Amino acid sequence: MTTAERPWMDESLSNKERAEKLVENMTIEQKIAQLHGGMETINIYGVSNSMGDVDDEEEMAQLMAQIQIERHVPELEELGIPRFRITNGPVGVGMGDGHPSPPATALPMTIGVAASFDPELAYEYGNIIGQETSDLGQHVLEGPGVCLHRTVTAGRNFEYFSEDPYLSGVMGVEVTKAIQNHDVIAMGKHFVVNDQEYERFRTNVELDENVLRELYLLPFEMLVKDGDVAAIMSAYNRVRGTYATENRYLLNDVLRKDWGFEGYVQSDFWSARSAAPSINAGLDHEMPDAKWFNEDNIKSAIEDTSLEIEVVDRALVRRYTQMFRFGHFDSVYDPKEIDAQAHGAVSRKIGADMAVLLKNDEKLLPLSKDAGKILIVGQSKFAEFACQGGGGSSKVDPLYTVDPEPGLKDVIADLGGSSELSSFIVERDLSNLEGAVAAAKDADVVLVMAGLIATEGVDSESMLMPHNQNDMVAELLKANDKTVVVLKSSAPMVMPWLKDAATVLEVWNQGAEDGHVVGDLVFGTVNPSGKVPTTYPEAEQDWIGEGHEERYPGVNLGEGYNTITYSEGLEMGYRWFDANNVTPAFAFGHGLSYTDFELSNISVLGSAEGVKVTATLTNTGDVAGSEVVQVYLGVPSEGQPPKRLVGFAKVNVEPGQSTTVELDIDAAATHHPLGVWDVKAHDFVVPSGEFTVYVGTSSDDDANVSTFSV
Repeated sequence: MTTAERPWMDESLSNKERAEKLVENMTIEQKIAQLHGGMETINIYGVSNSMGDVDDEEEMAQLMAQIQIERHVPELEELGIPRFRITNGPVGVGMGDGHPSPPATALPMTIGVAASFDPELAYEYGNIIGQETSDLGQHVLEGPGVCLHRTVTAGRNFEYFSEDPYLSGVMGVEVTKAIQNHDVIAMGKHFVVNDQEYERFRTNVELDENVLRELYLLPFEMLVKDGDVAAIMSAYNRVRGTYATENRYLLNDVLRKDWGFEGYVQSDFWSARSAAPSINAGLDHEMPDAKWFNEDNIKSAIEDTSLEIEVVDRALVRRYTQMFRFGHFDSVYDPKEIDAQAHGAVSRKIGADMAVLLKNDEKLLPLSKDAGKILIVGQSKFAEFACQGGGGSSKVDPLYTVDPEPGLKDVIADLGGSSELSSFIVERDLSNLEGAVAAAKDADVVLVMAGLIATEGVDSESMLMPHNQNDMVAELLKANDKTVVVLKSSAPMVMPWLKDAATVLEVWNQGAEDGHVVGDLVFGTVNPSGKVPTTYPEAEQDWIGEGHEERYPGVNLGEGYNTITYSEGLEMGYRWFDANNVTPAFAFGHGLSYTDFELSNISVLGSAEGVKVTATLTNTGDVAGSEVVQVYLGVPSEGQPPKRLVGFAKVNVEPGQSTTVELDIDAAATHHPLGVWDVKAHDFVVPSGEFTVYVGTSSDDDANVSTFSV
């Protein structure tokens, strides 16, 4: 058809003008049909209410699989509106439009991306996701997720980056840019304070405005301003008594007025709770069905003037503007085969670069390729099969996987080594632990593989590894002095056996290339360079909720649901440990290497305009490696924690060489590094007083401290 017949297809118009032309030519029935997903309504509440009782990631994945089909908005051929295809993220291309969802590359978990402290790695990660989303003919990838790790037990920590808002924002921005570079809409989620899965469909979250702005909104602000994210997904929970999907302050005042967001807002699946109140507040699109945004509700609301047709038009214009922006009206559905081997190779590279060497007291790592008899031991999910992790709607159907034993054998063969490898799989009830101990005593080196696979819909019951794994690790450590504990985790954990372990390597839930990644790391093909993105507590009582039920799981205030109060204020994560003088097992930003580094010649220039840091980083060891120089700032304002991360740089240095590291921290940057939220000014302001600058390689590194005054 010509542009005269379909004026919205005139490419000389702006994307918004085209969207407006399209909506002008739609009937009310067509408009309503485009406000929601195309899935037939099912009793999801019967499913979701049972999620809190699910304690196994496999069972959760099966539950979520019931709701994966029909992730789309139906096409309107008469207007040239294509079928709008949506796939889940953010740890790869998860449940997409169709049943079953097509397989894709099973990437490492998002928490590992943050552990890399490497924005370039985050872009590579997002690039694979964006490419595969495009290859599979999908228009939207529901990710990245930038909620914070307020508690280490939160079920979706594996989907989120970190406990730190700046680190989360930096990584989220790069993932967003990479995804959208493939003409795929990225969708930041879950807006906002969906930091726990406990009763997520009902819970209310209360927190002060400065805490909301300085911590929990900050990475979303960065997505909008630095990443130009096209869409935002609203959360399930209530915020200050109002459901996030009906929260006009968040969806309109903050997102659009304060930040200038021009994209659209989609509900999380079945998170919408109304028609007129939600659309008026700024919710533009309901997924996956028309439970609320249906003809009866919308027409009735327009008739009784609780909803105006202009607001319906606004919602559609917002989404169509982004569809025109990314060329979705001109694209043809033509799914392509994913280049599994090429993408797997990238997954292997970035997977190794995000691993964190927590301990290496006896310098047991890296192992020699001729290490003799090496025993892999652990429970099946970690020691027998590739640890994919990430239960729930974001779970990826992998194109292939590399299990631990064959993966390590590949690495040994590539190195020309003579090491002999075998495995012993321990039962969950430890009924054959005695045999595992005997096998460990007979080995030259033992690789104990253990961990945690978290899942959407339910928080972990404790900070301990499940299924008796801590008892297993403790006994195996006694059996052989040359034991390496390889953790495959969705989140940090408490390790009761830690004092007896000389060597601990955190590789996270690796996905497809598990076996190769672990092999690359333990044999030194790759020098680990990751850093702890969320603090590891030493004991289970070392967290913000100890003695504070109102903080988690909340308190029923007579309203039928729990209210979780963030009464810790800004003291969350490493900020809480610092403010309360609690020593963690591993501090935020901690991470060792197979070489050693030295920081020297540190210069700090600070003013109200920002901070400039220069330093010399020297590799004093005998192998090449990467170190992360980190800058923290103590801000002179009441209620502020001792320090906050404001800048970092990951630098590779050859053995015996030095390099100059420069960090220019601009006070006007979107993460407001020097600022505090001023309620009266309704803005971030730089307070007067003495600022403290910490330059080091972890949050507890106080070797280089200076001050400046504003």
